[in-house]
Amino acid sequence: MFGLDKKDARLLLIVAVMVALAPIILNPFPEDSAMAQFNAGYPDLMQRFVIFGIFAIGFNILFGLTGYLSFGHAAFLGAGSYAGMWMMKLLSINVIPAIILSTVVAGVIALAIGWISLRRSGIYFSILTLAFAQMAFALAASVLTPITGGETGLQTNLNDPRIFPEFLGGGSSVDGNIPKPSLFGIEMSSSFKVPVGGWEWTFNWGYYLCGVMMLVAFYIAIRIFRSPFGLMLKAVKSNQHRMSYTGLNTRPYMLTCFVISGMYAGLAGGLMAAMDPQVGAERMQWTASGEVVLMTILGGIGTLIGPVLGAGLIKYFENIFSKINSSLLHEWFAFLPDGLENFIVAIIYPFIGKGWHLTLGLMFMAVIIFLPGGLVELGKRLSKRFGKKNQDAAGDTKPAE
Repeated sequence: MFGLDKKDARLLLIVAVMVALAPIILNPFPEDSAMAQFNAGYPDLMQRFVIFGIFAIGFNILFGLTGYLSFGHAAFLGAGSYAGMWMMKLLSINVIPAIILSTVVAGVIALAIGWISLRRSGIYFSILTLAFAQMAFALAASVLTPITGGETGLQTNLNDPRIFPEFLGGGSSVDGNIPKPSLFGIEMSSSFKVPVGGWEWTFNWGYYLCGVMMLVAFYIAIRIFRSPFGLMLKAVKSNQHRMSYTGLNTRPYMLTCFVISGMYAGLAGGLMAAMDPQVGAERMQWTASGEVVLMTILGGIGTLIGPVLGAGLIKYFENIFSKINSSLLHEWFAFLPDGLENFIVAIIYPFIGKGWHLTLGLMFMAVIIFLPGGLVELGKRLSKRFGKKNQDAAGDTKPAE
């Protein structure tokens, strides 16, 4: 299917089903129950899942295939967001031109940064990319304020001089002066309802646009991983010096990989601008670059679906786990005696709410120590263990000869 072998086609199909059914899968608890806090099937969060999944997939193409650790990918994410925002301000509120320009602009910037940074490897490469990202953040936050809006940020406005305001469907206003990004007249913030099994489920148009883009990005990543180009990048990761001794110039391959990775980040930035038409310099901070590193490591470096899982896990912690407070904990443990209830809440509370970073840090440490392959390795271990148990059970029930 689409040039993929059975294993990769099955993986793509699984991801497609997960994306399609996410509004149902991520809302397992009734809205009136105490466990509804853990529901994550609302549009804004699901959009973040898939957008940061694209960001992590692109980063994994560089880090997972070549071993080159970039701390500057937030520069491409922010550049893509700004480019997409200006496209919606100057051309049309339609999201497609914004997404295309975001990807192209991020690729051009990645070409310039990669051409300089790839002259070095190892920690020196990482520091160079971090320096470029911090320079980009400083430019966006202060120097280029007329273009970026500085710390206030940049957003669309009804008075923007759009050349083709009705291109593929125009946008309408929200809050009086901020237009809604749209596609073919469908606003990205709008939803539609579908009755399923006696329940009425709400689906968001913007989420499904992001989901389709992630599936395309995931498919391209599979093709890159399985291509001769991908094999060359894996060889660079294995022993770049040995390849250089054979007379092969690896720099064009590395630069191409860096540009592709940057374009993925730009695509994610453009989608962020399309879903939330307000862009700030905080998207270029070094913490955003560190976040995508965590996503890739938690999910599984060099794996296909790992970065998507890692992105979903971190965004879940950030948006759901961080909202649990002491009142909710007392509600959950109200069936216990008062003394025991207070003791358990006092033990758990530092790890939730504002302390969710502590839980994430402990989880990251556990993955590094016990699961170097991330969540993908955990899944493989569990499948092997349960598969072995099933085989043993089948052997126990086999009639004696």
